[in-house]
Amino acid sequence: MATKHEQILQHILSLEIGHKISVRNIAKSLNVSEGTAYRAIKDAENQGIVSTIERVGTVRIEQKNKENFEQLTFAEVIKIVDGQVLGGRQGLHKTLNKFVIGAMQLDAMMRYTEAGSLLIVGNRVEAHELALKEGAAVLITGGFDTNDTIKRLADETELPVMTTSYDTFTVASMINRAIYDQLIKKEIVLVEDVYTPYSKSYYLYAKDKLQRWYELSEQSAHTRYPVVDEKERVVGIITAKDIIDKDKDTPVERIMTKDPIVVQDKTSLAYVAHVMVWEGIEVVPVAEVSDKLKGVISRQDVLKALQQIQRQPQIGQTIDDIVASSLVPSEEDQTVFNAHITPQMTNHLGTLSNGVYTALMTEASSRVLNYYKKGDLVVENLTVYYLKPVQIDSNLVIKPKLLEAGRIYAKMDVEVFNGKKMVGKGLLMAQLIDR
Repeated sequence: MATKHEQILQHILSLEIGHKISVRNIAKSLNVSEGTAYRAIKDAENQGIVSTIERVGTVRIEQKNKENFEQLTFAEVIKIVDGQVLGGRQGLHKTLNKFVIGAMQLDAMMRYTEAGSLLIVGNRVEAHELALKEGAAVLITGGFDTNDTIKRLADETELPVMTTSYDTFTVASMINRAIYDQLIKKEIVLVEDVYTPYSKSYYLYAKDKLQRWYELSEQSAHTRYPVVDEKERVVGIITAKDIIDKDKDTPVERIMTKDPIVVQDKTSLAYVAHVMVWEGIEVVPVAEVSDKLKGVISRQDVLKALQQIQRQPQIGQTIDDIVASSLVPSEEDQTVFNAHITPQMTNHLGTLSNGVYTALMTEASSRVLNYYKKGDLVVENLTVYYLKPVQIDSNLVIKPKLLEAGRIYAKMDVEVFNGKKMVGKGLLMAQLIDR
């Protein structure tokens, strides 16, 4: 039987796109407490099926697939530009296909304005009207208002007319930045992209006898299984180590490890890899917020996905991507790297930021380990000595040296030179991820 939390989420999913939601109405219609309703609505917002908009409220929106993750809804645009809705609130859930800057004559403007687009324009009422008739939403810059006729037309067409105090150039930059950020998010692999779903997972009930572990082990060739209660909530984990010298009639709940590490489907794959290395575990249960088992993710799932990521082209660039692209192996020695310091890598004083400094050392060390086929690394400890400041446009030479490497760990010494002068030095301890 579904929990109250799950019932509320199912109820929200059944609502029409654009439907307004409130804690009080949910609590009253489903006969639950307002606290329970509030938590479920916040969970729904995290899942991307509702959106809370200032001065509008919480509305049901269409959940995005990763394929169109870079597209924004008009509700998101309102948040980005800190704007207000003047009319057409029912269309806030709709997706923005492109935006058009209305800095031209009306007839030229309309050639670019089409259904699903957003016209960014000042207080040009004629442009507002023509855009709505073309099926486009309107964002009025400079804090201007529009007339009541336009507001009524927006309500009739269910296309938002919004206003913001920012100027047109700033608004366009903010929206463009938001789309770019969405592209980066799209490239981040989550547990939901690779985990084994519940229907294909192997698990034990707490009341099962240990004999059941042996049966599952023969079927799946695994040795680690999540343990669930009668409501299929994760309550433990059982491994081959737990069953040593135990009778096959022993209840699983007596020998399982309680309160296991559990992840959710929105957890990043990088975090799961980190946990697996640190804790030395092969399988992690994937659960809902209510702890109900949703599936499992194995070390093999993680490794395959990480290898796939490395082969994929990237569109959005993070700071780490910029750092990685700046490192160029030396022609004389593939374990020595050159890096040019660009403006993005500096702090407000124009010198290399500490964060980028450590990222350069870590990335160079990782490449050296890969060169020696030792695998990928997870940094455990990094001690950095900043000997001299590094100016913008400097050309650095980074020399990682493998001091010691075992089966699961490595120790690296990293020296950083600017010209002939050493400007930094680091000692890195890392755990290795077998490829």
